[in-house]
Amino acid sequence: MDSKLWYMEYKIYKNRPGLLGDIASMLGMLEVNILTINGVEDRTRGMLLQTNDEEKIELLGKMLSKVDNITVNKLRQPRLTDILAVRHGRYIERDSDDKKTFRFTRDELGLLVDFLGELFKREGNQTIGLRGMPRVGKTESIIAGSVCANKHWTFVSSTLLRQTVRSQLSEEEMNVNNVFIVDGIVSTIRSNERHYALLQDIMAMPSTKVIEHPDIFIRESQFDYDVFDCIIELRNTPDEEISYENFTTAGYSEDL
Repeated sequence: MDSKLWYMEYKIYKNRPGLLGDIASMLGMLEVNILTINGVEDRTRGMLLQTNDEEKIELLGKMLSKVDNITVNKLRQPRLTDILAVRHGRYIERDSDDKKTFRFTRDELGLLVDFLGELFKREGNQTIGLRGMPRVGKTESIIAGSVCANKHWTFVSSTLLRQTVRSQLSEEEMNVNNVFIVDGIVSTIRSNERHYALLQDIMAMPSTKVIEHPDIFIRESQFDYDVFDCIIELRNTPDEEISYENFTTAGYSEDL
């Protein structure tokens, strides 16, 4: 039987000496391997575990329910957010109403790049939206995430160095394994028919597309919100408002 990964997270009410050792001993007796362990936010600890026996995980949960000073919050096969929480020691914030929206601030760029890198490693069709104000690090994060995933990236439209509006791509650039980067404002407001035809071809490909300014992209194109598998919001500060009032046809420049 193949070994499976499990994520266990527990809240500590009183971090007495030897508590972690007691839990590690319990795991050792069950022959459940600890792959990674880290504190996750305040007084919470997360572990990535490995075992080939699901019944051992069920037994572990029952045993830990009897341990004083802790409460097991999660004991499940790991999601991407679980793996990153253990790796970075902090949770990725999700919108309470829209579960496919993830929020980051500029001081979490390392976590964002790791998150994007893990998403880019996935095979098949996925479309990711990236919201954020000018110069917050959107495009740079996408490129860094591509490097982490060992993927080539292709600019379909961009303002990173100068305004880029592509009307055609080479055969190498049209590789389905590439990460396609689209500026939602440039591609819908400042583009031409040839570019829009190329954009439609790319959107139909079974590949990874990252669209900056997804709200403008939806407003100005035939695509709707359902085309996005997830939305990422990047802010300079947690309370920064992402406003599109200045993102007009006249005012949108290479500075964005």
